[in-house]
Formats: sequence, C-alpha cells, structure tokens
Amino acid sequence: MSKAVIAGLGIHKFGRFGDKPYTDIGLEAVIMALRDAGIEWPEVQAAYCGRMYLPPTTGVRILTQLGRTGIPIVDVEAACAAGGVALKEAQRAISSGEYDIVLALGVEKMPRGFMSPEAIYDHWECLVGLSQNPMYWALEAQRYMHDYGLTIEQLGKVSVKSHKNGALNPYAMHQKPMTLEEIINSRIINDPIRLFMLCSPDEGAAAAVVCSEKVARKLTAKPLTIEACALRTCKYPFAQPPAYTYGTAVMNRFVTALAGAEAYEAAGIGPEDIDVAEVQDGDAFNEIVAYEDLGFCKEGEGGHLIDEGVTEIGGRLPVNTRGGLIACGEPVGASHLGQVFEIGMQLRGEAGPRQVEGAKVGLAHVWGAGGNSAVTILKR
Repeated sequence: MSKAVIAGLGIHKFGRFGDKPYTDIGLEAVIMALRDAGIEWPEVQAAYCGRMYLPPTTGVRILTQLGRTGIPIVDVEAACAAGGVALKEAQRAISSGEYDIVLALGVEKMPRGFMSPEAIYDHWECLVGLSQNPMYWALEAQRYMHDYGLTIEQLGKVSVKSHKNGALNPYAMHQKPMTLEEIINSRIINDPIRLFMLCSPDEGAAAAVVCSEKVARKLTAKPLTIEACALRTCKYPFAQPPAYTYGTAVMNRFVTALAGAEAYEAAGIGPEDIDVAEVQDGDAFNEIVAYEDLGFCKEGEGGHLIDEGVTEIGGRLPVNTRGGLIACGEPVGASHLGQVFEIGMQLRGEAGPRQVEGAKVGLAHVWGAGGNSAVTILKR
C-alpha cells in the first residue's frame, strides 16, 4: 500500500465576507491547492468535501466551476471533524491504490452568533435554553478548576497566546494582539469563560491535494506524508448525553484520547515526538485539556504548560501557531483542513514570522458535536 502524501495546500482566509458566496470561497482554496501542487483540475481523480451547514452537493457546486470531468465528488460531514473525514477519505483512496490524485476540501459559511442550535440539539433543549456550547464547556472548566487549581489567569494566557499568534497570520479572522487584562475583563459568557476566550463561528475554506508517493516525487520537492489520519466517535459511557450535562464535555475529551491513541499507533510515534500542534480550542479551556488528552502532559498539568511557555512559538511544543480557533474563528467544515494547512506550512518552513524552527512532525486535532474527533499526523 502506498502512503498518502500532500503535494498541495490551499486556503481562503477565515472571517466574514458579506455576500460572497461559499462557492467562491471554496473555489479560491481549491485553486490555491492545485497551483501549489503544480497540477490542473482534470488531473484530479476524486474529491471529498467536508461541510456541515451548507446544502447537499456543496462539493459539486464549488468544483463545477472548474469543469465537469465526471469524477466522483462526495460531501462528507461529522460536525467540526468534517474536514478530517474529507482528508481520511482522500488518504484511504490513495492508500488503497484506487486513485493517484485526490482533492480534500473543507468549506463553511456559518450563521452569525452562536452556532445554530437546531442543527445540533433536540428541539426541547433549544426551548428551555440548554443549547449553547459554552454552557457545558464552562461546567467542565469550573469542575477542573476546583479539582486541579487552574486559574482564570492561566485561561487568559491561552487567549493572549492565540491573539499574539493570530496577529502574525494573514489568514486569521482576528489579527490584533490582546493583553491579559483585556481578556480577563471582557464580558462573561458562561463563568469562567470570557468573550475573548471564545472562538467565533465564521466563513472560510481550506484544501489539500493528496497523491501517491510515486506521483508526489514528480510534483513536489517538499512532500508531506500523512502518517496518520484517525477518526473516532465516542463510545459508552459518554455516547450522547444531553447537552446540559457535565458528561457532554467529558465525551469530547474521551474521544480525543481515542483518536489520539489511534493516530500515534498508526504513525509509530508518541506525543513526545510532535514538534508543532494545532488543537481544538472552541474556548481557552479546551486548549488546556487538549494538551492532556493528547498526551502532551499529565492530567491536571495543562495550566503549567502555559505558565512555563512550553506551547509558545519558541517553546518546547508550540501549539496553535496560527492563532487557533480563538484568532481564526471556526468555519466548521473547513476547521481541520485549516489546521492541516498551518501544519503543512510549518513543516515546509513557510510559516514566516510564526515559523517553528526545525519542525519535522506535526499534529492536528479537532472534535465536534456527536462525539466526533479527528487527529492527523504529518511528517516531512
């Protein structure tokens, strides 16, 4: 079986773009990826499109603009992990030998405000006000702070790092550094989560041209091997509790650990071998626990990594060098491939002022509604 290799990467800036249609947003990311790989559209043999809120046949609607070549174009969805599904399907298609060149695309144009609750929660939960994500993130954060002594200052430092890195990223939604005082004093959404500790639903797209090793040798001098692309859905006892329970937040941590373990095993490495990582940070607390669930530190020690500067650019393990979701926002269908774009830039030495010196192995991680998680490991 051939390993799958990323030969081209593309992105459309994450943010808000008024009346610009998602078809144009997605197309720009695809064209960038094709040019980066040095190929033309007719050379692509299959395409997978991750999306959540957009209509059926989103991938067809976007890619038709490049021409109808008769290839299979398939939409896939797994909430915030949708882009991970698109990449996994591309990897599987290449590794099986079915195709030589495949496109993975993620795209979204999100409603304003909190994510549309009707897309995720039962109707009764919406009626009684139990349908906003920060509610259960905050419940878990409060319990964690009680158990392990995490402070509001440590949560604030995560967001300070995110906004500092986002200011260096031309593809980020928010490109302004913020002080610890500004973040901690911003409006409380659900205690202890403040406004500037949260990500914003927004719009954007990202794409990857995935090919066989044989084809990659002809296309690029900087191939990125997909060492692992793990997809897991949470199992019992945390399968699908109501949104207002503490168990929902635990579910996301549990499935992250499952996907992470599978990815490390497939890649034949451990967390100590990761040079740079992009992790799900719907809010600052989620970044803290991702450190632990992915094995970067022990349970209860995530706050220490922030205090010691471990996850800063220049630290032992830089995390969310593009600014994470807090600075970039989250167009959910594009979320994971946006992370993969950043990891690819880092491993290719093309991240500019965000560059992590000597990065050879990178990890991207997302989780989403329904207990879905994707963890991808890339190597140059």
